[in-house]
Amino acid sequence: MRNLLLLIFAIIFAGAVYLWQMPPVVALVYAAASIVCFGMYALDKAAAKAGRWRTPENILLFWGLACGWPGAIVAQKLMRHKSHKPSFRTRFLATVALNIGVFIYLVAPISPLHRL
Repeated sequence: MRNLLLLIFAIIFAGAVYLWQMPPVVALVYAAASIVCFGMYALDKAAAKAGRWRTPENILLFWGLACGWPGAIVAQKLMRHKSHKPSFRTRFLATVALNIGVFIYLVAPISPLHRL
């Protein structure tokens, strides 16, 4: 499911670049947020193993919503972290869907940003 989300988003992203001349800075935002999000998952995984203070789930979800969800998916797969808890997975997928929806709205020609 998560690999499919990445594939679908890559297709939408490529379409936005090709069809709607999306600014390249958007890719930088997703890359930077994904790196931060991946790091947050790595720190949380290390803390879980060591029995230390953990990153609150809402913080992980926030970074996923803030364009970092591709990095979160990679972290979940590589580290097997936060990938089995049903309540987290449901909320995570909701943030991914919301992010993709906002992304499409903001880069589509109908966006108010195109009138600026």
